[in-house]
Amino acid sequence: MRLSVLVRGAGRAARSWSRSRSRFAGGLPGSGSRCAAPPPLARGCGSAGAGSSGGVMRCVEEEEQPGTEATLRDVIQKTREELSSLQRRRPQLTPVLAIVQAGEDNCFLAVNQDMAGKVGLNVVQICLTEDCAEDEVVDEVLKLNEDPKVHGLVLHLPEALLTGRVRNTITPQKDVQGVTDINLGTLVRGDVEGSFVPPIARAAAALLKRLGPSADRKTVVIVGDDRPLAVATQCLIQRLGLQALSLEWKAAGLQEQVQRADVVVLTGEGPAELLPGWLRQGATIINCGSSKFSAQHWDSGDPSPVTGSLSPQNVVRSACRWAQQQQYHPWRLRSLKLQPLSPVPSDIEISRSQTPKAIDLLAREVGLLPDEIEAYGRSKAKVQLSLLDRLKEQPDGKYVLVAGITPTPLGEGKSTVTIGLAQALTAHLKLNSFACLRQPSQGPTFGVKGGAAGGGYAQVIPMEEFNLHLTGDIHAITAANNLVAAAIDARVLHEATQSDKPCSHTCGAGREKLVNFSLLSPLQRLGIEKTDPDTLSAEEIHSFVRLNIDPSKITWQRVVDTNDRFLRKITIGQAATEKGHARQAQFDIAVASEIMAILALTDGLQDMKERFGRMVVASSRTGQPVTAQDLGVSGALAVLMKDAIKPTLMQTLEGTPVFVHGGPFANIAHGNSSVLADKLALKLVGEEGFVVTEAGFGADIGMEKFFNIKCRTSGLRPNVVVLVATIRALKMHGGGPSVTSRRPLFSRCFLPQNLRLVADGCCNLEKQIQIARLFGISVVVALNVFRTDTEAEIDLVCQIAKDRGASDAVACRHWSLGGRGCVELAEAVRRAARQPDRFRFLYDLQMPIVEKIRTIAQKVYGADDIEVSPEAQHQIDYYNEQGFSNLPICMAKTHLSLSHLPHWKGVPTGFLLPIRDVRASIGAGFIYPLVGTMSTMPGLPTRPCFYDIDLDPDTEQITGLF
Repeated sequence: MRLSVLVRGAGRAARSWSRSRSRFAGGLPGSGSRCAAPPPLARGCGSAGAGSSGGVMRCVEEEEQPGTEATLRDVIQKTREELSSLQRRRPQLTPVLAIVQAGEDNCFLAVNQDMAGKVGLNVVQICLTEDCAEDEVVDEVLKLNEDPKVHGLVLHLPEALLTGRVRNTITPQKDVQGVTDINLGTLVRGDVEGSFVPPIARAAAALLKRLGPSADRKTVVIVGDDRPLAVATQCLIQRLGLQALSLEWKAAGLQEQVQRADVVVLTGEGPAELLPGWLRQGATIINCGSSKFSAQHWDSGDPSPVTGSLSPQNVVRSACRWAQQQQYHPWRLRSLKLQPLSPVPSDIEISRSQTPKAIDLLAREVGLLPDEIEAYGRSKAKVQLSLLDRLKEQPDGKYVLVAGITPTPLGEGKSTVTIGLAQALTAHLKLNSFACLRQPSQGPTFGVKGGAAGGGYAQVIPMEEFNLHLTGDIHAITAANNLVAAAIDARVLHEATQSDKPCSHTCGAGREKLVNFSLLSPLQRLGIEKTDPDTLSAEEIHSFVRLNIDPSKITWQRVVDTNDRFLRKITIGQAATEKGHARQAQFDIAVASEIMAILALTDGLQDMKERFGRMVVASSRTGQPVTAQDLGVSGALAVLMKDAIKPTLMQTLEGTPVFVHGGPFANIAHGNSSVLADKLALKLVGEEGFVVTEAGFGADIGMEKFFNIKCRTSGLRPNVVVLVATIRALKMHGGGPSVTSRRPLFSRCFLPQNLRLVADGCCNLEKQIQIARLFGISVVVALNVFRTDTEAEIDLVCQIAKDRGASDAVACRHWSLGGRGCVELAEAVRRAARQPDRFRFLYDLQMPIVEKIRTIAQKVYGADDIEVSPEAQHQIDYYNEQGFSNLPICMAKTHLSLSHLPHWKGVPTGFLLPIRDVRASIGAGFIYPLVGTMSTMPGLPTRPCFYDIDLDPDTEQITGLF
């Protein structure tokens, strides 16, 4: 085994690349030597006499050599110019040629080193053993395919290893020898620029072009046993306007064809019996492969300089193509056609009636590269965060937030408006757009709300996959959250029942030098700079292993993604093995976990890992905060979440792209999809495109948190707010009866036209418009129309909305018509997005915690003041002492009213907002007060959704999901 060799630039010293195993590089097909250089391009030889049959052979090597040298100079100069142009655009990029060979002979490497040095490339040699197997070669090639630093791959292998499987394992983009079927097929089709051509074939054609006018050399015979190489050579020669015939060495009539030819091109080793006497007078030989043919007349022992120069040229062109591929690509999106039916079928029937595009096709249409997606089946895929780095210079598109008025328990259709608007923008106005949605929790899906993929003809498909598990992000959050909970209780138990010596294993005693972030950081926080755990003193070990967690001050809870009210308060640790360390605890819904909040707010793996480390999970008996980093668990959390951090790509019924990522509730968390999904989408849509994202529940909750928390974290600023309203919700706020989930509406109030109730209920719409205007953002009201709404009611709402400060208000019929029913909204949004940006935050982070809470209560909810309980004040004082006072506020409050009382509709006034408790999500980066009786674990209703959900065991079709 030998280490790989790297040659960087002309005349620079070689250095080694260390790999876990050695690798192999290949040469020309048909080369019999383990490390034979490419057989040379023979200098032209003419025949002036009969040779062995009595004539006199004239060697014209000196006469033809200037053609070879001129071709070589041209190739090198052109390659240098291409590389110089590439490096002006990408100064850090130096193309790399990888050679995979069998054995350790360096002669082939020397050829490529010399030519790469003249051009300015890097060369990597990967040597396998001489008796390596085909599978070993394939494994090495696959690794190089995945290496973004490698731009060209050459195989220098024995003939037995140059199988079709090995050749075609090379990705065509790195196949600088043109040996794959794809490159050869592209060449045969006539696309020379779109394929990589074998250097031997290009060298033969280039020299033939140099040797003189094509009229003097009408017939060319190509002789060699490598059929792909012969076909490539034949294609190139025919493009010069010549007649070309390809024959194998054993072909019948070979001598007769050679005697008739004006030019003979030899592409591989042949029998020594072929004599110059076969050539007719004036014929030319271009010898690209034979080392046996008439050696007494010309020397073929030196590698061909022209052939050797063409591989580096292909490497540079591969790097140029790669660099071009990294740039932003205009969309080539094909929208899917809708044929809406009336009456509108169920959501799941509509979803199944449309065949989604294959997810890799959708990815290509919106400019994603093949290595930037990880497919999860046919219709969804994870998207790599490397996209942000690739498109970092690309301007962002327009940023649209969809919020709503205070909703009924049925929801007012923010998701359907989000999807309908995106469909209208892309499928009908032909503008790039992305919808960004949260992943639905199993709690509402099987509990109260049902599906969350939109509805009618404005939904994400397949809706079953969207609503059930998706790509497993929430399961990953559940596993990570509960790992922290287990680590806390285990640490409490072991500290209470063991001495420092057995506990010293937590700091790595007996192990080699520490490099783990989860262990080093706690040591450094204690002022211990040592990295060798065995050098820690007894006092230092004691400081590290004794967190002294106060069981009564553990704030971290276990989670489950099910509405299970009986887990709101539990007792744990009752088994005898827990030695009397029982305590009261609780479960939260999984989407209320701080890990979910971090997922939705992070901007990358490093940031997520650091946020995990900062999560405060308990307090010590001395009142100090205990973090996940102190427990040494933050690295493990990053491992569990490494795939969940990638947004999931899906599509709407009309083929518009959608990112699904994150799922925090807006009433007990910040209620918005991920920052990463928005950032990726804003780059992909382009400067004139639109990203439509949704905030949970009413504008007083989801939108306020979007601005004050998410926008602070992301640095993004929205251009427009779309405020969703419905006639039924306005009638409820105007004095109508309360709406109950999954029960028929009270027809006497809601179904007939009632302009008075509508007008009275518009007070809530006006208030939500005012809240949006507090942040300086233009508001477009989207009235989600139901079939029972009358034109008079619709016109009244739109007029009131515009009179109360909305820049526009339009009726939307996307549920029944798809994107076509949202075109007017899309046009209004496009107009509003052109207005100047006047965005501002509601409060300064330096304000005291109580004042920030009071500002939200008074300016957003309309409260007279806040009422802080002694327990909440104690927590506020504690957070002030710990230096957490400059965090934004995330109010945990009912979504069914502007106040803390769910039954108080319209615009409540004259009330005090009770702050029952105050908690902190330090890793996520916010303080969250609990308002009134707000619970972080929902319960199931009397008749949950799961009653209607079933599976056909024969067809595996899901029924009743929505």
